[in-house]
Amino acid sequence: MASFEWFVSLRYLRAKRKQKFISLITLISILGVAVGVLALIVVLSVWTGFTEGLRDQIIGVNAHALVQRHGGVIGDTEEVTAKIKAIDGVEATTPYIYAQALISSATQSTGVVLRGIDAATALKVLRIGQKMTAGNLIDLDRSADVPAIVLGQDMARQLRVGVGDKVRLLSPNGPLSPMGVLPKIRTCMVAGIFETGMSEYDATMGFINLDTARSLTDLRQGVHGIEIRVNDVDHADRIAAAVQQALGQGYSVRDWMQLNQNMFAALKLEKAGIFIALDLIILVAALNIISALIMVVMEKTRDIAILKSMGATTRSIMRIFFYQGAVIGLSGTTLGLAGGLTLCALLKHYKFIELPPKVYPMSTMPIKVVPFDVTLIAVSAILITLAATLYPSWKASQIRPAEALTYE
Repeated sequence: MASFEWFVSLRYLRAKRKQKFISLITLISILGVAVGVLALIVVLSVWTGFTEGLRDQIIGVNAHALVQRHGGVIGDTEEVTAKIKAIDGVEATTPYIYAQALISSATQSTGVVLRGIDAATALKVLRIGQKMTAGNLIDLDRSADVPAIVLGQDMARQLRVGVGDKVRLLSPNGPLSPMGVLPKIRTCMVAGIFETGMSEYDATMGFINLDTARSLTDLRQGVHGIEIRVNDVDHADRIAAAVQQALGQGYSVRDWMQLNQNMFAALKLEKAGIFIALDLIILVAALNIISALIMVVMEKTRDIAILKSMGATTRSIMRIFFYQGAVIGLSGTTLGLAGGLTLCALLKHYKFIELPPKVYPMSTMPIKVVPFDVTLIAVSAILITLAATLYPSWKASQIRPAEALTYE
C-alpha cells in the first residue's frame, strides 16, 4: 500500500501541460524552503563566529576566571594559589593588583586603568603576550632604575609615545597632609605596546609590575585578586564552582561568562530573534505548499473519487498528499543545506568579506558552523513543511466519491 501511495504522489508532482501553474508554485515552494534554510545556516554561522571571535578577544586580555576576597585584599597569596591549582582543570594562575591613575607624556595626558601583574605567570594565563606589536611583556619584571609599563596602542598613539619613551603616573592614593592628599608620582619607561582590536582595552589599559603597582596603591602586601586559566574554556563555570567550594564563602569566584554576562546574554537573545525571523521565510514557503496542494486537490477531485471507489482508504488519500508535501519540504531542505554549507565553506576559505578593523574585533567575516544549529534548522524546516501538508491532506480525504463523480 505504501508503494501505491508513493507512486500516486510522485505522479501528481509531475505536472501535465495544463497543470504548469501548479508545477510553478511547487517549484517556488521548494526554492522558498531552500532560501530560508540557506539564510538561516549562513546567518547563524556568521553570528556564532562573531560571538566566538568576540569571546576570544575578551579572554585574550582577561582570564577565564577571577578570584577575589570579600571586603579586602588576598594576603595569603601562596596558600590561596596552592588551593586553586589543586583543582582539576586549572592550568595556571597569576596575581594582579588593580589601580587607576593619570598618565602623562611630554605633550598629552589621560586616565589609565593599571593592572599590576607578574609577567612570568601572566604569560601563562593571559594572551596579552600574543597581542604585543612592540616590545615584550616580560620586560616588566626586569629590574631597572626606571620601572616599565606596557600600553595599549590607542593610548600610546594619544600620548605620542613609543617603546623607550618615558611617561609619568600620578595616583591619588598618597599620604594625607595638612594640604590634603598628596598624589604619588612614578616615572615609567614604555617597554611595550599591545593591540587587542578592542578600543576599550587599547585606549584605557596599561600593565605594570607588582612592585610598581604596590607603590602607587600603597598596598604593602597581598594582591587584589588571582586570575585563572582553565584547560576548557567552555567548562570554566564548572571549574570556577569547584574553586569556590575549595576556597569557601570568604571568596568570590567568577568565570568569564559571569564577568560578561550582560553582553553574551544579549547576543544569545539576538541569535534567537534572528532564528525566529528567518524561520518566517520557511513559513511563507509553507503557505505556498498549502496553496499548491489545495490546487492539486481541486484538480484531482475526480481522481481521488475514483481511487476511493476502487478501495483506497481515507488514510491512504491523506498519505498521498502528505508524501507530496514531504517531498517538497525535504527537497527544499536538502537544497538549502547543501547551498548554505557550501557558501559557509567558501566564505571561510576565501574570506571575501572584509570588516573595518576599527569597528569589529576581527578583520574578515567570521564563520563557525555548529552541527547542532544545522540540525535544528533542518528539523524545524521539515516540521514546518510537514505541518503545511496536514490541512490539504485532510481536505482530500474528505472528498465523497458519489458527490464528486455526480458533477463530472
